[in-house]
Amino acid sequence: QVQLVESGGGLVQAGGSLRLSCAASGRTFSRYAMGWFRQAPGKEREFVSAISSYSGTSTIYADSVKGRFTISRDNTKDTVYLQMNSLKPEDTALYYCAAENLPTSDRVHSGTFFYPYWGQGTQVTVSS
Repeated sequence: QVQLVESGGGLVQAGGSLRLSCAASGRTFSRYAMGWFRQAPGKEREFVSAISSYSGTSTIYADSVKGRFTISRDNTKDTVYLQMNSLKPEDTALYYCAAENLPTSDRVHSGTFFYPYWGQGTQVTVSS
């Protein structure tokens, strides 16, 4: 089992940037594919981005964040990051990281049901 703790959220003006971090503990971090999801009030949790295990050669993004957000991982620090640039008010949400034990593939998934491990979330608020 892996434990996940997000950080880096906050209040930012539209057009600004934030970098979210997700620190993992408990098992070998590098074997996990990692995802970022978000949930705004009154809406379902939605996919943001994901990165494959080990070297992270595969990444995917939701269309709404493509070109603005970048996911990366540092296996020496057991941490996955989400760099968010050109933030918009519609990016306001609680952001969660999630882990899927997928050590033998470069696949990444966007469905929440693929990820059994979740953090508690970090709030991102973008003011207009």
